[in-house]
Amino acid sequence: MESYEKMKRVLAEIQDDVDKCRGGNKAAGTRVRKAMQEIKSIAQDVRKEVLDVRDSPTP
Repeated sequence: MESYEKMKRVLAEIQDDVDKCRGGNKAAGTRVRKAMQEIKSIAQDVRKEVLDVRDSPTP
C-alpha cells in the first residue's frame, strides 16, 4: 500500500513541528495543520486502496 507508506512518511516528517507547536511556535502549528490536511487526503486514498483490494477477485 503505497499511500499508507506515504502517510507514515508525512507523519514522521512533521514530528519536529509538532514538538515546536507544543512549545508555542505558531508557525510550526500552521505547518502541522497543513500536513494534517495532506494526511486527510492520503487517508482517503488508503481507504480507496483497501476497497480495491477487498473487491478485487482472488485467483
